Amino acid sequence: MKCVLFYHAFTSCWNNGNAHFLRGYARELHALGHEVVVFEPIDGWSRLNAIREGGSHAMEDIPALFPGIDIRRYDTSLDLERALDGADLVIVHEWNSPDLIAQIGRRRMQGGSFTLLFHDTHHRAVSAPDELAQFDLDGFDGVLAFGEVLRQIYLKLGWADRVFTWHEAADVALYHPLPQVERTDDLVWVGNWGDGERSAELNEFLVEPVAELKLRASVHGVRYSDDALRTIRSAGIRYGGWLPAHWAPVAFAGARATIHVPRGPYVALLPGIPTIRVFEALACGIPLVSAPWSDTEGLFPEGAYLSVADGAQMKHALRTVIDDPEFSAAMVATGLKVIQDRHTCRHRAEQLIDIVTDLRDSSRSARPQHDIGAVA
Repeated sequence: MKCVLFYHAFTSCWNNGNAHFLRGYARELHALGHEVVVFEPIDGWSRLNAIREGGSHAMEDIPALFPGIDIRRYDTSLDLERALDGADLVIVHEWNSPDLIAQIGRRRMQGGSFTLLFHDTHHRAVSAPDELAQFDLDGFDGVLAFGEVLRQIYLKLGWADRVFTWHEAADVALYHPLPQVERTDDLVWVGNWGDGERSAELNEFLVEPVAELKLRASVHGVRYSDDALRTIRSAGIRYGGWLPAHWAPVAFAGARATIHVPRGPYVALLPGIPTIRVFEALACGIPLVSAPWSDTEGLFPEGAYLSVADGAQMKHALRTVIDDPEFSAAMVATGLKVIQDRHTCRHRAEQLIDIVTDLRDSSRSARPQHDIGAVA
């Protein structure tokens, strides 16, 4: 197939946690013999912020790391007819503009022969349904939802058997253990401080345990306010700034443990959906301790990571994984196995091909039964 993918950012991962998976499954589609063309806006906020923070060199790495992927940047003069010419599969991510989403949908309704899918990787369907209502999805053949709970929301919107649970996964070509890297930190955390969605949780599960245990720790990410920087530095935590996604494996390899601190909306409104960091950590072979999060879909077996209920348990768990190498090694082995068996980007690429085949072999309409904004 000729696969045409529209994403807000592919070369940039600045505040774009989706980049790891988007790149990984594109790599695997190409490895399976498909042509892959990726369109990203030249003025996308992720890309512009990466350039502002001196990240041009990191973005320049991407074409070499993902050979065979045709990456095309566009501006307001994008010629959609040319972009979609010869496409068999078109995937449009929810971070694209409502106007672009609507235009591509109209092309499908006007006779486009490609299969058109909407890729939703955000909590707005439950936290901000008015934003989701801006998207005209009438011309789309189906929806790829990154968790079962999100799929259920689309079912209520009338998508019936045309919405599919399509979790993120690990790009194991890049994310794997690096035993040659010296472990200089007790703990590393990769994530954005953001807009207050998890400030309290980060204090309880990251800052306070590190300070009380006197761990050598580093954090990486963007959107750290002055107050946030003062907080982490007062705990003796080193702030490493923005860490391009493809550099994360080295950061994981250099520490004895990492943690998972999901954002509040995902814990409360979209249970069962982990952040990409869980897949990354397990694939890289670093012991993982998670703040409260419910694996309602059974993605990971018992023993792949430790789950804690509060800051006190976090301190105990970190002490255990740092001080008990045999226990940590067993966790790592379990985590690596479940990634290799179930959660690689190759698994998701193959699932995607099955979804497309299923849609093409069916007689389903390319329109949902209800308007996207019908259910709040």
